[in-house]
Amino acid sequence: MRTRIWASVVVVAFVVPLFAQVEFGTITGVVTDSSGALLPGVTVQITGPETRTVVSDARGTFSFSKLRPGQYELVTTLSGFTTIRRTVIVAGGSVERLTIQMSVGALAETVTVTGETPVVDAQTSQFAGGVVGGIAGGVPAGLIPGVQDRQAGRFNTEAYDHIDENRFRRVDAEPLSTFSIDVDTASYANVRRFLKDGGLPPPGAVRIEELINYFRFDYPQPSREHPFSVTTELTACPWNPRHRLALIGLQGRELRDREPTPRNLVFLLDVSGSMMPPDKLPLVRTAMRMLTDVLADRDRVAIVVYAGASGLVLPSTPGSQRARIHEALERLEAGGSTNGADGIRLAYRVARDNFIAGGVNRVVLATDGDFNVGVTNQSELVQLIERERASGVFLSVLGVGTGNLNDSTMEKLADKGNGNYSYLDSLHEARKVLVKEAGGTLDTIAKDVKIQVEFNPREVAAYRLIGYENRLLRNEDFNDDTKDAGEIGAGHSVTALYEIVPVGVEVATSSVDSLKYQRDTRPTRAAASGELLTIKVRYKAPAGETSQLLSSVLRNRPSEMTTNVGFASAVAEFGMVLRESPDRGASFLAAAERARRFRGGDEDGYRAEFIQLAERAAGIRDRGERRESRR
Repeated sequence: MRTRIWASVVVVAFVVPLFAQVEFGTITGVVTDSSGALLPGVTVQITGPETRTVVSDARGTFSFSKLRPGQYELVTTLSGFTTIRRTVIVAGGSVERLTIQMSVGALAETVTVTGETPVVDAQTSQFAGGVVGGIAGGVPAGLIPGVQDRQAGRFNTEAYDHIDENRFRRVDAEPLSTFSIDVDTASYANVRRFLKDGGLPPPGAVRIEELINYFRFDYPQPSREHPFSVTTELTACPWNPRHRLALIGLQGRELRDREPTPRNLVFLLDVSGSMMPPDKLPLVRTAMRMLTDVLADRDRVAIVVYAGASGLVLPSTPGSQRARIHEALERLEAGGSTNGADGIRLAYRVARDNFIAGGVNRVVLATDGDFNVGVTNQSELVQLIERERASGVFLSVLGVGTGNLNDSTMEKLADKGNGNYSYLDSLHEARKVLVKEAGGTLDTIAKDVKIQVEFNPREVAAYRLIGYENRLLRNEDFNDDTKDAGEIGAGHSVTALYEIVPVGVEVATSSVDSLKYQRDTRPTRAAASGELLTIKVRYKAPAGETSQLLSSVLRNRPSEMTTNVGFASAVAEFGMVLRESPDRGASFLAAAERARRFRGGDEDGYRAEFIQLAERAAGIRDRGERRESRR
């Protein structure tokens, strides 16, 4: 008996050192796209001696530690990108560091719809039933599955407002120009979509200020006194050298020096039948996962969906519970008609119930804008948003898809909801809006921002504001704090361009008869100061109701074209040609050449892409003109 016990002890003593000698390895890496930009939200799986799965974080990094030695197959997947497979040999004690570059591929996600109608448990937000429009595993009652997707039809119902382009104004008759700032970028991404599809966009889709404000410029950070800085430049107008071009640039404060304020977000997602195509709901799901992965643990996310009816898919959940948020997003499926008003009301109610005083409280609406049930009238939807914004909850709108994109309605909803409007034509754009520029998209640093410019009649004969046609204000609105205007997010830059006609240069303006009972007023002493114009800016704090004022002057001293005004003018010229502006001095190729010359820093490749788009637009128009000439 004693012999057997001793033998067991010997065996155990011999085996333990063997296990103690086993060394584990590590695989760590970073995932980027083809331009080198970091990719969060990538699923990384390894199979071999062990099988594990992780998701890349906000910096695009991932790691597998304490791996048994051996050969592993590593697979990276992200909706909209090609799947990458690599073989990795892990040795004991080794650290294998990888850089994985993924390229854009076809969206492969599919959407299924069946005819079952589940029931919502209002207390738990759990759903019963099969896979139907709305949620895999259940949808809000009343959803109507199986509605024909208009994308699959033979008609196009995209809606754009008509734009009456700003004309030259004589300074002796109209010395003041007043407008609301705009940080929307939807028009640029939408124009890009048209050009990449081989056609020119309709003129109503081209909002020049949104093309310019898609890009960031080298403006200085503001002082502590104000949340943004004001920059001015004056140079020769490139498409008409007898004129001048004045640039006004605002630069919002970055949040890098302090921790971002806590965020209370409600994702309001359209899951109606029109959202079935891969460039709609599947793209939105991935985009929301990207946004979730860059949120702080103390941020909160709720998910509301709407189709024939609305429902709460996920109650307000801490950002630390990312897996739970991802799971709720993954279950979303499309089907039914679109009752956007019900969804908007519910989303605002959820946001109010979880309101964070002093924090960011925002509804993020993702839709193609095809509202066809309930309140469908655009003016009524806008009035609904205007009422809801009084709660202190702001609205961001993400437009997606083609064929039935209601650009007009979505742009107005974002405007009246104290938010911004972006169009997601790809995962690249989703990453730009929701990851790289999340602060600007979500964190408002100033609201109701208005600009008023007074031109000196001794220096300026006439002027025209390039773009901002749907942001014009009455002059008396500038000092009226009850009038709504635009918002600036953290890190946002805003650029406005004026084409100026110097005194002594003829220009065509609208003809107005001279007045019978009045004569031109006499210039003041300030008119002889050499100042070209005075800029006044009014803004409110995000939770404030009283505006603050700052002002600066621009003297009539034209300088050589800088990178800022050079590139901004190229984008403006591109937009003018797309808009079919009557100014015949502009051209796509001139815009492309100047953009190339004044490209400046371009870490993300956005400016290089613009140059390609301008050249593509020239080719598309030339082919169209040749076809017309052969008829």
